[in-house]
Amino acid sequence: MWIPVLAFAAAGASALDERTGIPAWRRLRDDLTAAHARIEILRGDIAALRGEALALESDSFAVERAIREDLGLAQPGESVVRLDARPMGPGERRSDGGVR
Repeated sequence: MWIPVLAFAAAGASALDERTGIPAWRRLRDDLTAAHARIEILRGDIAALRGEALALESDSFAVERAIREDLGLAQPGESVVRLDARPMGPGERRSDGGVR
């Protein structure tokens, strides 16, 4: 009579153990879900880089654009204008001292 009760109590205690029970399993499941999401993001990055590599191999304009963007170069007589991609919040000062 006591054996099933003790077995059930032991199983319940091990299931609730933080290191080996259900909480650990849930953490691992969440980690796995996050890893799968990261893999999908990286697959998208790889596809974009492959497309860019193909363009650089076959399109001279793409090569020139990449050089201009990555190195900030311009041809003689041209000016390089760099824009901050981060939007400014209200009351934030621009680098030239102006306020938005």
